[in-house]
Amino acid sequence: MNGESNSQKSLSLPSLTALRCFEVAARTEHFGRAADELHLTHGAISRAVRLLEEDLGVMLFERRQRRVFLTEAGERLYRAVREGLGGIRQTAQALRQQSRPQSLVLSCEPTLLMRWLIPRWPAFQALHPELDVHLMAGGGALSFDSGIDLAIRRNDFHWPEDLHSQLLFEERTGPVCQPGKVAQFFERREEGWALRPSAPRLHTKTRPSAWQAWRQHAGMSADEEVPGQTFEHFYFSLQGAVAGLGVAIGPYRQVCDDIEAGLLAAPLGFVPDGSDYYLLAPAKPEPGSPHETLANWLHHLS
Repeated sequence: MNGESNSQKSLSLPSLTALRCFEVAARTEHFGRAADELHLTHGAISRAVRLLEEDLGVMLFERRQRRVFLTEAGERLYRAVREGLGGIRQTAQALRQQSRPQSLVLSCEPTLLMRWLIPRWPAFQALHPELDVHLMAGGGALSFDSGIDLAIRRNDFHWPEDLHSQLLFEERTGPVCQPGKVAQFFERREEGWALRPSAPRLHTKTRPSAWQAWRQHAGMSADEEVPGQTFEHFYFSLQGAVAGLGVAIGPYRQVCDDIEAGLLAAPLGFVPDGSDYYLLAPAKPEPGSPHETLANWLHHLS
């Protein structure tokens, strides 16, 4: 009986949940990042990997401080799991499109969705009334196993190598404020406008280093500590700038409509911040598919 039991166990697949946890942990080399991507706890990832190691009878990771590194056995398993999940993901995407060929779910970072995509969405609907595209807000790591077909994301996190990614545009940022406050928050110099040291800065918890990053990419020295407010979300800091509360760091595509409408001003212009926005999908779009139609329209906007 024991021989039969052991034989059956040797032929069985490892836990698919454990394999999924292992794949993300191996790709990110970090249990914490894997937990964030899969919306689990650090302990859940650790337990799943430990059970997988016990099941296979080999060590899959070397633990060093806060990071983990694949062993030789882990590398072998990672290649197999990545190929297997990639094939499943692509097939699932094809079946979804076959079952609802005119329907898509597009996930987009919340502020970009509200301030850039939605204002332009009526134009897409007018051009393609036959397509049913559901817009949803979401940022950072994602899983296409949750019913999302496409996603617009900034490349400030790691995503699986087998995902299909299309560059949409580079991120450019600059200080913005209410037009009536320009003279109060900025001063004229021979070389042009400059931010006054006393101008209140508006910060956000979702991009806490926005000011520091802008100064670095604009070739400026570190900023001194100045009075300011910190908001829970990036969107609120931009609304604070519209209300005249101070100066916020505004990504161009999230403030361009307000600048055109006269609600915001950007005296110093915008500079690339080193990041880009991509359209992500489980697989390359089929010619003539809703995915390709939407991707082409987004590229036209860029």
